[in-house]
Amino acid sequence: MGRIIPRKAAARVEEALEDTRVVLINGARQSGKSTLVGQIGHDRGAEWHSLDRAATRQAAAYDPTEFVNSDAPMVIDEVQRVPELLLAIKETVDADPRPGRFLLTGSARLLGLRSVPDALPGRMETIELWPLSQGEIDDRPDGFVDALFDAGTDLHHTSDETRDGYIQRLTRGGFPEAASRTPRRRERFLDSYVADIINRDVIQLSEIERAPEMRTLTRILAARSGQLLVPGTLANELGLPRPTITRYLGLLEEVFLIRRIPAWSRNLSTRAIATPKVATVDSAVAANLLGLDSHRLRQPNSPLGPLLEGFAAMEIARQLTWSHQRADMYHYRTKDKVEVDIVLENRRGQVVAIDVKAASTVKAEDFRGLRHLAERLGHDLIVGAVLYIGQQTLPFGPRFRAIPISALWETPSPH
Repeated sequence: MGRIIPRKAAARVEEALEDTRVVLINGARQSGKSTLVGQIGHDRGAEWHSLDRAATRQAAAYDPTEFVNSDAPMVIDEVQRVPELLLAIKETVDADPRPGRFLLTGSARLLGLRSVPDALPGRMETIELWPLSQGEIDDRPDGFVDALFDAGTDLHHTSDETRDGYIQRLTRGGFPEAASRTPRRRERFLDSYVADIINRDVIQLSEIERAPEMRTLTRILAARSGQLLVPGTLANELGLPRPTITRYLGLLEEVFLIRRIPAWSRNLSTRAIATPKVATVDSAVAANLLGLDSHRLRQPNSPLGPLLEGFAAMEIARQLTWSHQRADMYHYRTKDKVEVDIVLENRRGQVVAIDVKAASTVKAEDFRGLRHLAERLGHDLIVGAVLYIGQQTLPFGPRFRAIPISALWETPSPH
């Protein structure tokens, strides 16, 4: 893009370094972790070590204790490559508990890996860094989550975005290297990206016996964006044992290719339906896996709706990493197939419910799932919103609004 894009996660990292001994930035490859820690580490006079470099990796593995023995702050990039470093870091920060000693990055959900010792409880804060949000790309406020919880139906947004504009954003995605390229070159980047993730990171996490089936699974999951994730059905389609599919799904989530969105229920011990939904973390990866460019997505029978739902859900997931509201994201579906695409619940039990439509007009029946959820929640539902590709915010009753999708990144936070 020809510029360093400020990341909204930077403020959280700086804040954590002020009172926490070890800070881990975890996220997908090519999401900008190294650039972010490079800037922060430079400002703090930190030593820099990248474990992507063979010589550095060998030195760290040979003597982890000596490797981390330094009075200066230290940045270690791709720390999951030498898991033994975590025990050495634990010993170091226990002996010298000053905050901000270590700033780490990882390209897998580090503490979920079998090879990584659970070494740093109470000593480390983990911050997830996702591919660029639309607000980061366009230098817009990205405050929709906070605004919706605070303002509810008082939120009014007018949009200039067009259907074609949303398609362009969806196929561009948020990886810095991809977003800056022409469409043809972006496709090449995304092909290589997925291949490298499977051949390099997934195999590093856990030796897999059937890499071609793993690649097929990623395409199937992209095609099922916004649908229920049923391992048994996937096992039947691929002709693989269900435990193998379950293991593969876990690996794809650990390397940030997919995200599972759990089912919501007010009763924590039960679920309206226990099955999670699946979304591809980056919309451009999903579209590319399906061979869909902007031209094909403009066609009347294209799968724009499910991809747009995944796009909106992942924009919200990014915002949840920096929003003032401490909220979790779910989906809702009853056994009678009444659905709500996205349910956000904060720690006080207040709920914002969202459906996503790839349409420029909204009808009363589009609020069916939202109204059903409102009957269950009573006053705990702040607002039920249908995000759509029209240009005006429209009321559909006291607690229901149709809101342009661009409000996700164009709405300022009230904080």
